[in-house]
Amino acid sequence: MKIVSYLKNIPSKYLRIETVTAFIIPFFVLIIYMITLAHGVIQIDSGELAAVQATLGIAHPTGYPLFTLAGYIFLQLPLPFSSIYQLNLLAAIWCALGIFFLFKSVLLLLQNINIDSIQIKNKTGNKKSLTDADGESKKISYLSAAGGMVFLAFSRTFWMQSTSVEVYSLQIFIFSLIFYFSLRSSESKRSTLFQWVGTGIALALGFTNHMTTILIVPFTAILYFSRERFGSSSLKKILITATVSFLVLFLLYLYLPIRSSLNPEINWGNPVNFENFFRHVTGKQYQVWLFSSFDSAIKQLKYFAENLPGEFTWPGLIIGLFGLFSIYRSNIRIFWLLFISFVSALLYAINYDIADIDSYFLFNYILIAILITLGLYRLQYLLISKYNSMKRAIIFLPLISLFPLLINFSKVDQSDQHTFDDYTKSILNSVEKDAIIFSYQWDYFISASYYYQFVEKIREDVIIVDKELLRRSWYFNQLKRNKPDLFDGMEEDISQFLKVLQPFEDGDVFDPNLLEMNYRNVMKRLVETNEGRDFYIGLELFSNEMQRGEFSLPGGYNLVPHIFLFKATKSNEYIDAPDADFILRFPPNKNRYNVFIEETVGRMLSYRILYEISWDRKNKAIGYYKKIREGLPGFQIPPQVMERIQQIEN
Repeated sequence: MKIVSYLKNIPSKYLRIETVTAFIIPFFVLIIYMITLAHGVIQIDSGELAAVQATLGIAHPTGYPLFTLAGYIFLQLPLPFSSIYQLNLLAAIWCALGIFFLFKSVLLLLQNINIDSIQIKNKTGNKKSLTDADGESKKISYLSAAGGMVFLAFSRTFWMQSTSVEVYSLQIFIFSLIFYFSLRSSESKRSTLFQWVGTGIALALGFTNHMTTILIVPFTAILYFSRERFGSSSLKKILITATVSFLVLFLLYLYLPIRSSLNPEINWGNPVNFENFFRHVTGKQYQVWLFSSFDSAIKQLKYFAENLPGEFTWPGLIIGLFGLFSIYRSNIRIFWLLFISFVSALLYAINYDIADIDSYFLFNYILIAILITLGLYRLQYLLISKYNSMKRAIIFLPLISLFPLLINFSKVDQSDQHTFDDYTKSILNSVEKDAIIFSYQWDYFISASYYYQFVEKIREDVIIVDKELLRRSWYFNQLKRNKPDLFDGMEEDISQFLKVLQPFEDGDVFDPNLLEMNYRNVMKRLVETNEGRDFYIGLELFSNEMQRGEFSLPGGYNLVPHIFLFKATKSNEYIDAPDADFILRFPPNKNRYNVFIEETVGRMLSYRILYEISWDRKNKAIGYYKKIREGLPGFQIPPQVMERIQQIEN
């Protein structure tokens, strides 16, 4: 009763459908996002990005200064969470805020849709035009926008960005700001320079976070010139806007050389001078995958098309197609705005030949959600015309818009994703003090180790050397900063390697054979000069580079399977390893990264079982075997291992 009394005392303007819907939808979305939020580090760049935000470091190209600073500031809030959970929460907040501004953006679009007047009967039996009916036309706009945004919020890729720390969650928010400011500037009764400067600043913020901001430039340009036309006045506005935007861009990117000069723990690219800065900001090392071939573009286009039903469900796509047809008939200007923006963004995205391409389609997914909104908008009018009742017409809306939520929940949910935390900590705790781990499992534990070592200070003594990053000159600076004695005795080898590496990094003519020879020498010397440390090698390096002869141990060394890694040793005696008392938790719906970890650990334990048996350590072998059976249910134990175990048991 007190709640009812309280609600009655709230001014009616705060209970209007437009006010309630604008805040209820993002709030509802955020609650669901928090339910599916990861509690720790997940795959790929999650650990590195969280560590960069927590320590004010330099992230991988293009550096992401806005993302880094925003995360650092958010971590200063006295919230009762771990740093990684707090940053994961920030990702959810960015995505929910994105829904809020996109909601406001589509309402601006709907104001310009011309729907034929529909006649309905009022309570007295007289007919009246729905577009003239008090507030009912506005209700349809808000309910349609709400439905479209719910479709978007729970589409698979968009939703996934809310579950853990990533640059794309902030990019979603910035996309929404650019959408809103562009449409507001274009559709307002009096377009002002101040409004377009706001749009330019939003674009600048986008480019300081992620270069996919380029995908929305055609959308903004079409809106600008369709409103301002071509002329001296419009060019003057562009010049002023560009000047202010460049200033914002410049000031934020200054973070990279300034912070790099202070030599932080994570100093990717070492952008302390103009050459390194330019190389880092332009993402030069990734440009080989951009516009690589026609075949790769076709492959990515096919991937995009095949995954659309999994993003929005078939009902959502059908409504979106209806929205496309509807906008073509009712407002050709907006039709071409959306069509050109969609095609240009898609053509750019499909020409990036990477495995994890999904995030590059986010802008296209936003445009599809707008089409779904337009489809829902038109359908409302048609249903009201048929049933002569607004209540009966809109009852289907919440049911259909919730389809992606119901279908994608289990696929997106990261709340039970602990594999990468467990795997990383288990590896770190399995090796001796000051040990070296030589590997390139970036997506599975190296990235995660950045967070646990640099932020939570877990096993800081362990030195992890990424075999692939060792090809880059800046990486030597980072390793030496964090482990000053790692390269003792290697100064001449490193100097020679960096000398032949420089032409390659500068884009000049280089000798690939000489470069590879020096690189292999550096890897081998890393083992030789650290004889006093325990040295471990990842399974992937053993199975690939060592088998192909691209990497070999110095003379006198051999490899012994440990638990998670191979140990390089000169000893011919039995090498002990910890008991298999580690815990690896796998979610019910394992992704390919979980499967990789399960397969890797299973194979390493299988090697260890055969090693124990060769030394007649049957009890230890049985212990590792039981660990596979109990802890790695998805791993198929090799026949030769099963055969030896059966011999022991019999």
